[in-house]
Amino acid sequence: MEKIRGFQDVVGHRDIISHLQNAIRLNKVSHAYIFGGEEGSGKKMLADLFAMTLQCKEGGVEPCMNCISCKKALSGNHPDIIRVTHEKPGSIGIDDIRNQLVNDVAIRPYESPRKIYIVDEAEKMTPQAQNALLKTIEEPPAYAAILFLSNNPGLFLQTITSRCVMLKLKPVSDQAVRDYLVNRLHVPDYQADVQASFARGIIGRAINMAESQEFNELTQNALRLLKQSKDMEVYELVDAIKSMTADKQNVYQYLELFTMWFRDVLLFKATKEVDDLIFKAEFNYIKERASVSSYRGLEAILEAIRVAETRLHANVNFDLTMELLFLSIREN
Repeated sequence: MEKIRGFQDVVGHRDIISHLQNAIRLNKVSHAYIFGGEEGSGKKMLADLFAMTLQCKEGGVEPCMNCISCKKALSGNHPDIIRVTHEKPGSIGIDDIRNQLVNDVAIRPYESPRKIYIVDEAEKMTPQAQNALLKTIEEPPAYAAILFLSNNPGLFLQTITSRCVMLKLKPVSDQAVRDYLVNRLHVPDYQADVQASFARGIIGRAINMAESQEFNELTQNALRLLKQSKDMEVYELVDAIKSMTADKQNVYQYLELFTMWFRDVLLFKATKEVDDLIFKAEFNYIKERASVSSYRGLEAILEAIRVAETRLHANVNFDLTMELLFLSIREN
């Protein structure tokens, strides 16, 4: 993955970047922030860049990337940027917070104007751990800033939320994700269309897919199944997808790819336009499918995919669920 050079390299989130840079410019940096957003939305990158900028020797609104402070931050060895860790995967306990943050914050910074704490997966803090933080958040030393990163800020106690600046990261546009994949990671157009659509505005998800050979294979397998569905028996289709989904999580990715494909078919049937298709490279197959399926049939297939996903989440028999889905795809 390409090296980030500053806030200008972040995809989207201009409102949040503007807020953070204005706070630095006006010397109105808060003592506590919550960066909230889905996994892969860019919370860690924004928090890291903010922390680097606050500690940068140049004193600007971007990290210079060249001073001793920026270099230490980039290597993960900055003594005044502290990452709170936790041993238990499912929770951040009171001892974690006390030992690494509450007791530590009284010690002045070693070499920087500030001491910055980054708490990743902060929604995993137990209520006791959150309560242990209250006094620190209410009466922090002037040099301290705490950055909470959370996939689900709704799990914080109200007493914590009300004392922090909340920054909610929204999904970025498919076009912005696609441009990043094509221009910066040099992903081919036809793959970038699929990955950008699949990522649903979460840039980290798109990057993982771009760097994952497994996802590209999964996409090709899904397309092969869809193209061959009219020539294979239903049990053969079920066996094929069963062999490809040893990891049960993969089946949801297959279903999402099926949905994207049939939406393309529906879109082409309605507009005869190619430009808005996700699977442009599969245009001939999409055109052929659009010619043999009715609008009602395509909508029935999309509904059958949605029902299959619901059934799998409810632990309904895998073979039966897939059999009913492929029957619907064949019949319509």
